[in-house]
Amino acid sequence: MTAAPATLPSSLPRWPLSHGSAALLSLLLTLLCYYLNKRLYQRHPHTVLMPIIGTPLVLVAALLLLGIGYDDYRTHTHWLVWLLGPTTVAFALPLYDYRQMVRKHWMSILAGVLVASTVSILTSVWLARWLGLSPLLQKGLAMRSVTTPFAVEAERAIGGPLDLAALFVLLTGVTGMLIGGLVLRLLPRLRSRVAAGAMLGGSAHGSGVAKAQMAGPKQGVAASLVMMIAGALNVLAAPWVGAWVFG
Repeated sequence: MTAAPATLPSSLPRWPLSHGSAALLSLLLTLLCYYLNKRLYQRHPHTVLMPIIGTPLVLVAALLLLGIGYDDYRTHTHWLVWLLGPTTVAFALPLYDYRQMVRKHWMSILAGVLVASTVSILTSVWLARWLGLSPLLQKGLAMRSVTTPFAVEAERAIGGPLDLAALFVLLTGVTGMLIGGLVLRLLPRLRSRVAAGAMLGGSAHGSGVAKAQMAGPKQGVAASLVMMIAGALNVLAAPWVGAWVFG
């Protein structure tokens, strides 16, 4: 059976929009909301005003008001998601400037990524099963700890829901960024900037990299490296995870 398309509440006002108008409006709303939200956050750096939180909330309200369904919105703006790939690769650019640091700590970083990825996948799936969640949700949660482009490819390999995976990645990133900053403040003896950045990159992927770059260049490089290695390893391991964990 195929799921019935989502319908909007009848009490909400609707404006008749042509296909072209809906496409242009969806794109303009997304770009405008993000731009204004980013400017607002620069002036008032509060957690609730972060673009990764505020922009989706405003967009959801606007789309409901305009009567644009999620499927239509996704069709009109899917290429923005594609841009996440080049953006993720761009995180690797500072690695060249800090290649000596990478050579020095590569074994520690790789070991940490392997342990973190394994623990993340297994605990996510086991906790979901303990809570009695459906296999679809279990697959969506399995790859929540890697950034969106890698998570989407990994979900395709295990047959998971791409939309739910992207949502869980977003929630994990925001939560990891907030909790990661708190954990670092509670660990005054953690003086290694590489370790601090690696923790943020491994727990909060893209959001963690942004947080680490605000702390310093070394933290940002370590977070970028961990995020990319973890993403690549999860994509490579996804077929095995699908067969062993969900087979």
